[in-house]
Order: sequence, then structure tokens, then C-alpha cells
Amino acid sequence: MPEDPEGQLAIEDHGLIGDLRTAALVGTDGTIDWFCAPRFDSPSIFGAILDPEEGGSWQIEPRDGTVRTQQFYFPDSAMLATRFLTKDGVVEVHDFMPVLQARDPDHRQRLVRRVVAVRGTTHIRMRLDARPDYGRASCEAETVEHGVLLTGDGMRMGVSASCDLDIEDGIVSANLELSTGDVALFVLEVLDADEELREADVEDTSALFEATAAFWRGWLSQSSYTGRWREMVNRSAITLKLLTHEPSGAVIAAPTTSLPEAIGGDRNWDYRFVWMRDAGFTLYALLRLGFTDEASAFIRWLSERLGSESEQSDDLGPLRVLYDIDGNVPREETRLDHLSGHRGSQPVRVGNAAVDQLQLDIYGELIDSVYLFNKYGAGISSDAWNDVTRVVNWVCENWDRDDAGMWEVRGSLRAHTTSRLMCWVAIERTIRIARQRGLPGDIPAWAAVRDEIYERIMSESWNGDLKAFTQVEGGDALDAGVLLMPMVKFLSPADPRFLSTLEAIEERLVVDSLVFRYDPDEAPDGLDGEEGTFSLCSFWYVEALTRAGRLDDAQLALEKMFTYANHVGLYAEEVGATGDQLGNFPQGFTHLALISAAINLDRALDR
Repeated sequence: MPEDPEGQLAIEDHGLIGDLRTAALVGTDGTIDWFCAPRFDSPSIFGAILDPEEGGSWQIEPRDGTVRTQQFYFPDSAMLATRFLTKDGVVEVHDFMPVLQARDPDHRQRLVRRVVAVRGTTHIRMRLDARPDYGRASCEAETVEHGVLLTGDGMRMGVSASCDLDIEDGIVSANLELSTGDVALFVLEVLDADEELREADVEDTSALFEATAAFWRGWLSQSSYTGRWREMVNRSAITLKLLTHEPSGAVIAAPTTSLPEAIGGDRNWDYRFVWMRDAGFTLYALLRLGFTDEASAFIRWLSERLGSESEQSDDLGPLRVLYDIDGNVPREETRLDHLSGHRGSQPVRVGNAAVDQLQLDIYGELIDSVYLFNKYGAGISSDAWNDVTRVVNWVCENWDRDDAGMWEVRGSLRAHTTSRLMCWVAIERTIRIARQRGLPGDIPAWAAVRDEIYERIMSESWNGDLKAFTQVEGGDALDAGVLLMPMVKFLSPADPRFLSTLEAIEERLVVDSLVFRYDPDEAPDGLDGEEGTFSLCSFWYVEALTRAGRLDDAQLALEKMFTYANHVGLYAEEVGATGDQLGNFPQGFTHLALISAAINLDRALDR
């Protein structure tokens, strides 16, 4: 494992704040080391999590050293506090991005950092080093009324403060002493071309803090969840909301790029996009929790993808695997070789080459989301139905092709069981919608293909020697994705074939409730290096146990998974051998699976 450069924080040593347009990671040391502006997919302004030297950061810390730090969210909010306990005093940094109301037409993008002396006297140092364009540019700093103007690489930002600011080589800094009850304020605002910097006012910011806290409390009060694990479910709901781009309705997979799946490895991907694979799970979580506005906005975004003309060859079908926030096909995957990567993990990537893959499972997940909205929401329009039938007709003609599978393997294309499974879901859900609503469609033809897929899975993906469904047709490697079979109603959870598959997965892919998505030694994925257990699959395992009636085992596995969350309840994509968080952070899909697992286990325990 590469050495930890200059004590660089681990992935899990962060909290997340955001304004429903972008987000920032705040380390337990008081450093903002990841922030893209003005959107999630914009180039980074602070990127020290990918390179402490070149990435840029915003540090606030005691000058005389810290005995220890603590970090927590203000209750029912996305507002973060980092507490420094020193030998001379205790000081807190309150970090938040103001959100005053839903779809605010006058929204101003600000990072607000309020420093409060709780006890004693503390000497504080602030250092802001903005490095636009993923650290490839620096900022010119100019003193203006109310603070400092930062310009560079097309970015225009202002830094205002309640204390004096110093400038040296484009870096803004401050040194101050705070005693019990003192408050210092620092605000970084993204400015338009002709916008003037506003004054930082402690009293005004206190009102801003209360208004933002009220927004988050009001939003969360819409949740219908009243089960056993409210704290974890509520934190997951807030995290999902933080990954929502409110102007478009899109929900991204994660706010970061290239955080490694193995420290020192090269499985480092850009997740600041919307994955079709996540669609059904996202809609399920939003609707089950009662967040109908977000569900409606996301289904509108999805419907536009269904209705858009494909920007790719017919060979890859009517939909792409992933889209950017605006619903466009992302640019090519490129490498940022000037960045050293998190703890030396290279390469750093921007864009994601998976966009050019054939992944047949996306059609099931997308149409399942339409089905869910039609069942629990306001229902789909006639135009959307026409788009669904066009897509499902393509699925009927192409379901038996080899593809990259739901895990986006970069090796050879194969006949993945989960791809067949989700094609079955696409057709089955389309038939359900047609029958529920009396909508026009060739139901007999669809049903014939649906049944053909079912028979194909049951005969070709079943390994009688292993007594399990395998990753690919005729294979002998297992895949945690088949845990979805009872969740999508393909098999009864009491079906002997599913129960024996569950036992085989437990034997070969489960380690103390943590689940590997597959074994790369048995099923090469075309990539070097190792990865950790997939937290998404670990929550699928909980749900599979629940549906199989093993409620004690399910509850124990869920409680164990909660211990792998970080200190503020967030999860990355994977968990390493020593319990460390790996991959992009926080990972929306993981939190979606947590919500689903908790809701279904609650329901089973209450019967």
C-alpha cells in the first residue's frame, strides 16, 4: 500500500454538504478537499482529496495543534459541525451551503464556514487555495470591497469574512484568536460575471443558518418512514437529496471522481453522472419514503431520455448506460495525469467509458421505475407510454445478445444472467402497466418473449452441480446480482432454486455479512487489481434474507452493515478488508439499497 502522503485523510473521514446543485466534502480535520462549481460535474475548485499538493483546498484549523476532532450533523439536516478539542479550548466549524426554499429562483451558491469558540481561547488559521480546472489553473486574488475577488479559468468567486484577510500568490489566509462565545465567518460565493461580492455579516448568517436548517427539517418531515432504523434511513434520505440536481431532477451516483476501489489500484472511475441502472431503485426509495416531488422530477428526467432520439449506433440500442445531469451523452473518458490520485491511486479519470457499453439490464431498471411511478405516483402520460412500447419492442428483439453486464466489465461481452433477468423485468412490467391502465400494446407477443427469457434463465443460467444460478449462461462463477430475483418477482423467495443459490452465495461471496459482487478470479472482468466488498450487494443480501424468511439473520446482517458506515452515517461504494470505505463517496446506490432493506425488514418484522 502506498504511503499516506502528508497524513492525507481516508475516504471515510469526511462529511458531505451541498445545495442541490453541487456538493463539497469536509474532512474531519476541517479541510474542504473536494468541491466542484457550479455543478456536480464541473471541474473541481478544491481537489486535494485527489492530490494534496496540486488539487487545492480550504483549511480551517487551530494553529497550536488539536488534541482530537469530532464531526457530526446538526439534527435532521445537511449542515455539518467539526469540533476541535485543544488543550486551551474547544472550537467548532459549522459548514453548510444555504438552501432557503425548493426551486429557489434567487439561489446563490455559497460555501459558508462559521467558526464558533465554545470554550477557552483558540488560535485559528484559515487558508484558502482555490485551484480551478482540477488543479490545472490557479486564481488571481484581488482585494475588493467586502473581501477578496478570485478569478481564474473562467471562474469568478468572492471570499468575504468577518475578519481581515491576507493574500499571497493567489492564496487567501487569515489568523485570528477566538475566546468563548466569539464567532468568525468565512463565505466563498460563486459569482456571475458582473456580480458584486456581498459583505459577510455574522447576524445575517445566523439567520441564513436557521433558514437552511428549517429547509432540511421541513423536507425530512415529509418522510413516511417510522420504522426501527430512522436515524440511518433519514441520513440516507438526506444523502440522496444531496445527490439530486434540483434544476433538472437528475440524481447522480456520487459527487466524486476517481476515489479508488483499492488504495494504490487503478479501478478509479468518475461517478458524477446519472446511471439508468439506479433508476428503479431511486424511484422506489423516493416513493416509499413519501418524497413525491423528487420522484416526479426524476421521472420527468427519465421520460425525456425515453423520448429522445438515440445519439449512438443502433447496435447499442435506444438508451445509453449513463447520462450527464442535463441528459446528454457524456464526453469521452480522459485521464488527468497531473494529479497523483487519492493516496497515490492513479489514474484520475474524468468521464466514464461505460457510456459506450451495451448493458441490457438498464432497460429493466428504467421500465421498472416507470411501473413504480405509474403504480404509486400520478401515472405516466400517453407520450411516455409510446416511448415505453418503442423501447420494449427493441428489448424483445435484442434480449439474447451478449453484453457487458450490470457491473460494467471491461473484458469480453458475455451472456449475463442479470441482463436476461432485467430484460424479463422490462417486458413483464410493460405488460403490467398495459393491463392496469388498459393501454394499447401487443401483450401476447410481449408475453411470449417474456416466457422465453424465463425458460432461458431457468435452463441455461442454472448450474445443477452448484445448485445455483450463475453469473453467465453455462458458467460456474457466482454473482450477487442474482439476489435480485425475488425482489423483482422473478422467483418466489421460497423457491428451492433461489434458496440454494442464496446458500451458495453465502458460502462463496459473503464474509461476515459483507458481500463481494463476484469473484474476479473465477470471472475475470478485464481489469487489474482487487476490490472490496460491495455495500450495495450487502444490503441486497439483507433483503434476500428477509424475503427468504430468515429474519433474525437479516436483522443481524443489517445491524452489522450499519457499523460499517462512517462517523456521520455515510457509505462509499465498497468496504475494504479492514473496514475502510473504498470507491466514490458517498455512493447513492448504497444508500438506496439501505433504505429498501430497512423498509422491507421492518415490514416483515411487523407482520
